[in-house]
Amino acid sequence: MASIVTLAPMKKALIGIALLAAASSASAASYVGGSIGTGLTVHLQNDLDATSAVRYGLNLDAINLFRGGSLAVGGDVAYLNDITGQDLGGLSPYYGLGLGAYVSLGSPTGVSVYPNGILGLKFQVSDPLSIFVEGSAGPSVSISSGGTGIGFGFGARLGVNYQLP
Repeated sequence: MASIVTLAPMKKALIGIALLAAASSASAASYVGGSIGTGLTVHLQNDLDATSAVRYGLNLDAINLFRGGSLAVGGDVAYLNDITGQDLGGLSPYYGLGLGAYVSLGSPTGVSVYPNGILGLKFQVSDPLSIFVEGSAGPSVSISSGGTGIGFGFGARLGVNYQLP
């Protein structure tokens, strides 16, 4: 019971920080979108220049939920950069670095941090609409009711971006 009491303020702080980051960048964002894969994500993306961007996301992940697992709520921020000079039949490759933080509720209950590397491909469908597929991998640090641990995390997602006017 003590772990639940100590996680409540941390959960509120994490959600507050994610919402504040999303709200503060909402007016500057040039894209909105979402993705599905190892979880569900809604995101705001702001181009820094012609080849790089910062993406802020709110995530919902099910971790072995139907086998007594947990539901993880979190946020992430990622720096993305195009790999220029590549002609892959309309597909544009990119790479990036990300940092995610999650609070999981269920079995086990806890918090985790996921610094990761990102590789992806995007395709411009029409002027305001693009789709992407990407993978991420990196260490995952967790503190939970099941114990503390460092493991290897990975993820994959298929998503869409819509450019705001």
